[in-house]
Amino acid sequence: MGRRVGLLDLDLTSPSTHLILGVDGLQPIEDKGIIPPRVHGLSYISIVLFSPEELIPLRGVDISNAIIELLAITRWEDLDYLIVDMPPGIGDEVLDIIRLMGRSFFLLVSTPSPLALETVGKLLFLLLELKAPILGVVENMATKPTSEVKRRLEELEVAYLGAIGYDPELDDALGHVDRVMRTRFMEDVGKLAGEVESRLHKGVHRQ
Repeated sequence: MGRRVGLLDLDLTSPSTHLILGVDGLQPIEDKGIIPPRVHGLSYISIVLFSPEELIPLRGVDISNAIIELLAITRWEDLDYLIVDMPPGIGDEVLDIIRLMGRSFFLLVSTPSPLALETVGKLLFLLLELKAPILGVVENMATKPTSEVKRRLEELEVAYLGAIGYDPELDDALGHVDRVMRTRFMEDVGKLAGEVESRLHKGVHRQ
């Protein structure tokens, strides 16, 4: 869409964006900090770039310190958007982003599963209590029309942005971005992108 985008994978214990993007053998460039490598038009940083083969067990203060270091040493170019991918639930990553990146806007993703809705609901309550800006919620892997996600969000006065249908061909395309871009999944993502961008701009103007 012509936007300058960075992707920061902050799932430090179970990162997966490198599998989706087909990243292999990339290393960040060290020059007065870390310059993110370019992957399919994205400026990209993930913990796997620093330790691709080794498991990195982190907890508590170690997670916070790793996030602080990544934010401090990474030299992002001029970007239109920096997307920060975080693990589900209410963990150190979410709390640190609220604390360290004060102008962040949150876009939540849920499946129609009651279990996923329960987790997302707890995160929404936290964000609302902390008055963190919420762009809305996207329903992912929707197999049939359902009003449950919409109903739950209406109760919280949080925007429902739309649904991404379940695409059985997506798993086979992972790691091959050209194939991912031709999936029904990406068609649905494209339809939602304009609405998300519009809400983001309105939110920025209110800050």
